[in-house]
Amino acid sequence: MAKSFAVIGDPIDHSLSPNIHSAAFRELNLDSSYIGYRIPKGELESGIEGLKKIKITGFNVTIPHKIEMMKYLDKMDESCSIIGAVNTVVNNEGVLKGYNTDMDGFLEPLKKRDIQIKGKKILLIGAGGAARAIIAGMAKEKAERVDIANRTIEKAIKLSEFATKIGLKANTKKIIETDENIENYDMIINSTSIGLKNESSPITFEKISQGTIIYDIVYAPMNTDFIKKAKDKKLEVIYGYEMLLGQAIRAFEIWHEMKAPYNAMKKALLGGF
Repeated sequence: MAKSFAVIGDPIDHSLSPNIHSAAFRELNLDSSYIGYRIPKGELESGIEGLKKIKITGFNVTIPHKIEMMKYLDKMDESCSIIGAVNTVVNNEGVLKGYNTDMDGFLEPLKKRDIQIKGKKILLIGAGGAARAIIAGMAKEKAERVDIANRTIEKAIKLSEFATKIGLKANTKKIIETDENIENYDMIINSTSIGLKNESSPITFEKISQGTIIYDIVYAPMNTDFIKKAKDKKLEVIYGYEMLLGQAIRAFEIWHEMKAPYNAMKKALLGGF
């Protein structure tokens, strides 16, 4: 039986998800389709009713609905309730179950490279929704501690309280203070949108140690200034597209209960740039 999937949000036309999932369906000869479906802010309830009517099998949720969507779920998995946002939904005969693939998506490229987080000191730049999922991942993998640097310190403090609550040591600093002791970090993560419009890197690289891993969650452009500067210093880098791919793979596996075709999905994603 044909299955249908969608990504909901506003704006939606720039979403790479339809390409990635359609490539996976083609690769495995699955009778499935995946479309972008624009639901403006304030119209989520009627939008979901519409999706239920056409018996959608599952859907991804993007901005601005990731938090509000939780109100319309019948069940949710642990990742969803910890992070407080949903980005993947399964529709089982009208019963909606929510998942959040941000944490697994973030961890996937690290696991692919056999990078251990356990016992590591991390600098996390940004304190938005993505940062919350990253903190959850760091707690799960038992990082030694995370320093959260953000422009507004209040948001960083809130995030560090969340970290403490789930068993992770966290401190806060302003972005302009990141140069102090920057050589002590094993990994530096940019979870802000800095770089999306080709802005210059939120940190300077002079004092960073050679073994530091640089991870940018911005996926377009692929080579942000943050990534370029890391490459100039010959540091190991993880690209934003890898997290996006990790999220898509996790969603695919939730919906289809089979292994996702990693290479086909990666090719489709990189072809979208």
